[in-house]
Amino acid sequence: MNSKQIAIQSVDAMMKNDAFSKWMRIKILNVKPGYCKLKATITKQMLNGFYICHGGILFSIADSALAFASNSHGIISVSISSSFNIPNSAKKGDVVTAVAKEISKSNKIGHYNIILTNQKKVNVGIFKGTVYRTSKKIIQNEK
Repeated sequence: MNSKQIAIQSVDAMMKNDAFSKWMRIKILNVKPGYCKLKATITKQMLNGFYICHGGILFSIADSALAFASNSHGIISVSISSSFNIPNSAKKGDVVTAVAKEISKSNKIGHYNIILTNQKKVNVGIFKGTVYRTSKKIIQNEK
């Protein structure tokens, strides 16, 4: 199995059991080793009291992109640190695209940048995440 196939199968296996990403209606657009592009549409249930997208939702979209990108190598990786900035708000109906890119990776640690934009290409989130890379494979029969 090549690295692209491992990435796709790893993310498919994760998404199968990821109830929260499913609730956010996340759609995976592209995945390859160290990279994930996904999108989600902001719904009424995702708004705060000011009728803008709750920051926790944007954080969660970025966190899902981090999870998929960091696990795309087929090794179970878990978040250990993150930071998030919201330069512009997202609103009901906005289609938010998250692009997660691997910055560096060692046997135990990986660093990722995730940028969130709306359908007008306006930046609505800047996320930096660090993951711990375990020694466990996501797909057990993968060699």
